[in-house]
Parts: sequence; structure tokens; C-alpha cells
Amino acid sequence: MAAIVVVGAQWGDEGKGKATDILGCQVDYVVKPNGGNNAGHTVVVGGEKYELKLLPAGVLSENAVPVLGNGVVINLEALFDEIDGLEARGANASRLRISANAHVVAPYHQVLDRVQERFLGKRAIGTTGRGIGPTYADKVSRVGIRVQDIFDESILRQKVTSALDVKNQILVKMYNRKAIDPEQIVDYFLSYADRLRPMVIEAELELNRALDEGKHVLMEGGQATMLDVDHGTYPFVTSSNPTSGGACVGSGIGPTRITSSLGIIKAYTTRVGAGPFPTELFDKWGEFLQTTGGEVGVNTGRKRRCGWYDSVVARYASRVNGFTDLFVTKLDVLTGIGEIPICVAYDVDGTRFDEMPTSQSDFHHAEPIYETMPAWDEDITGCRTFEELPQRAQDYLNRLEELSGCRISYVGVGPGRDQTIVINDVMES
Repeated sequence: MAAIVVVGAQWGDEGKGKATDILGCQVDYVVKPNGGNNAGHTVVVGGEKYELKLLPAGVLSENAVPVLGNGVVINLEALFDEIDGLEARGANASRLRISANAHVVAPYHQVLDRVQERFLGKRAIGTTGRGIGPTYADKVSRVGIRVQDIFDESILRQKVTSALDVKNQILVKMYNRKAIDPEQIVDYFLSYADRLRPMVIEAELELNRALDEGKHVLMEGGQATMLDVDHGTYPFVTSSNPTSGGACVGSGIGPTRITSSLGIIKAYTTRVGAGPFPTELFDKWGEFLQTTGGEVGVNTGRKRRCGWYDSVVARYASRVNGFTDLFVTKLDVLTGIGEIPICVAYDVDGTRFDEMPTSQSDFHHAEPIYETMPAWDEDITGCRTFEELPQRAQDYLNRLEELSGCRISYVGVGPGRDQTIVINDVMES
């Protein structure tokens, strides 16, 4: 049996969907343990491009059972819109299963998310406005609505009414918005009950039994390490724990059952939304990476901020996740650019930091210390082994491995599923 965690090693958008899609062909279950429809994946299968927002990338696997774990917050309208969209293109989403303990996004969560961001003005976090943060806040405050509540109308009504007692006071008295009718929210959830019911399972039990039976389970984290609410660039983070430890919490699979922790990391760095980003570029190279790399958010359509590879972030992510392997994506984007800078440390007011500064203020003021390596001019999109790569590309990867503190086991040289170099297969480790 194998329990593998796939985690973003930067600020998201590293290509986790591609990694999950490749490994998903070899596993029995693919679990999304955290996030909501704010954490999308782009997957290319057979020349077809799929943009997944809430569903696990494993939904496109012919064999794996895709599961939304207990740590996910689910917008039911978005869920079924996405399922309908996939099935209209011939994909099969009938195997999808959902944890009964997962929380659901209510319309009032989305309203609160948007009005709170507007109220913050220049101090806004840069959320997607999809209600993810307020849903997690209700979960922690113990006033959230879970999937299982939708099948008990009495409980559902009690919980919705209780939640809106306070939220309507905030909407009306603080934000000058209209109060929300609890019955409208109850009716909204009940309208999905019949279609939802066949998908709901006791996911924690089924996943652990699968491992007991020698089956393989893959957990694909949404978001990424530097957006983790505890370990990321707080407060410019998401509202969950998209790290290896969070994958255990959000799936019900214990840490002793994890066999591999695979970090997904771009050959450069991107970020969406507000917050510090030491290697961010504001010149022609930032524009080059954005354009050549197609750096536009799957969910938001926002252009991603772009910068050079940050090995300080990579070392930090390797440490807090316990990475066993790295999957470097989009190496082909760097072809032909002359020289490639790599951030090896930070300078903060004259002091060198080889590791992540403890102080958020120090990180905000960090200036990257670079070393450079020569790029390659050859087209690498057809390479399928490490040895087929140009020597300069091999040298670049070897240096990244040395600086990042973790072996590189996969390299993406293009968007297609087959455009991947496998150096060490985690399924065989």
C-alpha cells in the first residue's frame, strides 16, 4: 500500500494538477483534503485542457475514486456546475465521493467575504470572494454547516438560523446590507439533497480500509505551503493547512501511513494576491515569465506575479512538509533566456538570511541574493529522460536539488501528461 501526499511548495499554481493526474493513473483513490473552489488545477489530457476548481484532479483518472475529504469546504452550486461541465465534455464524474464531515459554503459566506474585503480597502487580503475564509471561520467557531446536516432538515434549520442570528446583525449594522432570510438558505441547501446523497460516504473509514487492503491513496493539496494559515506568509494566506500535516487532518489518514510527500515546485516562482514576494520581477523578465508560462489564475483570471526560483522558500517548504521528493514543473519556460538567477539567500538591512526570517517584517523587506547559471537554447519539450536534457538544464536542476534540500524525482517539460521526465517513481519507492 502507499499513501502519497502532493503539496505545493511555493504560493500555489505550481502544477499540482498535472502531478496528481499522472500519479492518479496508478492509484485507487485521489483525495482532496483541503480548500474549496478557490484552489484550481489545470490538467491537459489527450490534448484537451481541463480547468478544475473544486474537484480533485483524480476525477479525470479512468481508475481512481476521487474524494472530497472532510477538510474541504464545498460550494454545492459550484460543485454541480463543474460536474455538469465535465460530463458535457465526455468525462465521467460518477465515481466522486464526498466526506459526510466536510463543511459547505453558504450564500451568506460569500456575501460576508466580499463586503469584508471591500471594507478593508488597501489592507485587503486578496481573497477570491468565494466565501472560503468565512466558511472555515464558522467551522472553527463551531457554527458551520456540514454535508451530513443537509439530510436532516430540522438540524439544518437550527444551524442556519443560529448562524444568521449574529451574521445578520453584522450585515445590517456594520455593513449596511440587507438581512438574509434563513428559510432561503435552508431551501438552497435542501435543493441539492437528493443529488448529493449518493455521493456521501464515511470517507475516513473507507480510505483507511483501502490502505489496509493494500490499495494506493493519493492526497492532493490545494493552495500551497506559503499560503498555509500557520506556516505561510500570514496574514496573506488561505484559511486551511495545505501542507503534508494538513492533508492528514483533512482526510482522516494518520501520519504514520504516509509513504511519500511530494513537493510540486516551479522552475521559477509565482504568486497570486497580496503579500510579500522577495524574488518578484517588475521588468521584462517578469513579463516574459508571465506570458511564456501562461501565468493566469484558473479560478480568478488574475495575472500571476512572477519571479525567479527562491531556494530559501524551497528549503523551508521541504522542512515543514518533510518532502521526500520534488516535482519541478515548467522547466521549458526558461529555455533561451541567457542567464537564470537563483535566489540562494536574503539580505535584510545588511544581514544575510540563509533560512526563512522569523519576523514577517523581515520577510517583507527581504532582498534576494542571487547566483546565476547559464540557460540552454535547445527545445526540451520532447525530452523524456534526464540524460536527454541539455547539459545546462541538467546543471540547473542539480543546483536546485542541492539548494532545496530534497531530491528531484520528476521534471515537467511541457503541459501535457506525457511531457514529464521521471527520475525516481514515488510509486516504487
